[in-house]
Amino acid sequence: MQQLNVEQPPCFIHVTGTQRDKYIEFEFSIGDPELAVEMIMPVKAFEEFCAHHQVQHLSTDDFAKIEYDRMKWRFGQAGIRE
Repeated sequence: MQQLNVEQPPCFIHVTGTQRDKYIEFEFSIGDPELAVEMIMPVKAFEEFCAHHQVQHLSTDDFAKIEYDRMKWRFGQAGIRE
């Protein structure tokens, strides 16, 4: 079977927390950091996952911008009332 040579879009993560120093909670996205899934993994698995996907860690500023956009999406623009 011939394998397609398709370029992998960039992958992003943002660590959101830890549990009992055993698990990492994070958001993972492919291509668009605004569309993410929440995940949790043991530390070793998380490290392997990040290496396998060659993830880019979102900065605190980048994540704050994404969260601000999410809030606008959920609640609408500030100052506009229905």
